[in-house]
Amino acid sequence: MMLSSKASLRLTLLASAIFLVACQPKADHKDSQEQQKSAVQEQKPIELTLKGETIPSKVILPDCDGKNCPEFTVERLQSNFPFIDKIIDQQILNTLNQILEIAEPDAKGTQTEQKTEASAVAGAEQKDSFDAQVQRYANSFIDLDNELKALSSNHQINLLVKPKILQAQGKVVTVVLNSSSYLGGAHGSAAQHYYNFDLKEQKQIELEDLLRPQKKAALEKLAHEAFKTWVTDSKLADNVADYEQAWPFKLSNNFLLGEQGLILQYGEYEIGPYVVGLPRLVIPYAQLQDVLKEDYLPQPKAKPASAPVAKSAG
Repeated sequence: MMLSSKASLRLTLLASAIFLVACQPKADHKDSQEQQKSAVQEQKPIELTLKGETIPSKVILPDCDGKNCPEFTVERLQSNFPFIDKIIDQQILNTLNQILEIAEPDAKGTQTEQKTEASAVAGAEQKDSFDAQVQRYANSFIDLDNELKALSSNHQINLLVKPKILQAQGKVVTVVLNSSSYLGGAHGSAAQHYYNFDLKEQKQIELEDLLRPQKKAALEKLAHEAFKTWVTDSKLADNVADYEQAWPFKLSNNFLLGEQGLILQYGEYEIGPYVVGLPRLVIPYAQLQDVLKEDYLPQPKAKPASAPVAKSAG
């Protein structure tokens, strides 16, 4: 009798357990899919993106309402990567110095800048210092305009320096710095310089960083061949060797990873006369497979999976 009661109790407990399990609500299939999707998204690495805008430098220019008023425009980059902003700021100042070639700042200007920096917070300190330096170039620019007007010149001088985010994602992001100026000479001047960065490592990328070990000579050879083709196609000379007597080839460190290949950008008078403007040489990626590191070559696109084809029974 005792054994029968124990067996009955066990059966009752087992039946209760089965009943409780059966009564549990089933997991929503949609919720399960969402959880799986979320897990996949968490595993996928987040791609860094360079975001920013250009803002005008705050400089003071004298009032002018005539037709030949000088135009001075300098803009700077304000992005989500301060190390890039700092590099571009310095390159803007370098560009202004190349265009205007002013002397070292005077003592009064230095004292004013130091006072401004001392009273500013850390973030504004760099900005004030930048604007103060740009103001000195603006002053030199206005002095030049006054000198030209004193000579009864009708020239309208102008200067523009402006950065732009060109490539915001990928292994290499690029900011281009465009500049142009006319300072009363026979013609104006322009320049275009690319600055390339690795957002993950937060560093600037130079041309040699792209190359496999001991491949610079190979790149120079490919670039020289592109140069010869450019001279011929542009009808600059019948004989490239004769052309190089005046305009010898040189490898530019100003580069851009374009869609079709490595672009080498040159400035005015670097590899040709003023009439050729800002020449560039393009080396197709097909020629660079053994020259550039794999990370800097276009990655092959994955082919979409083909749909299964049902076969009829025969």
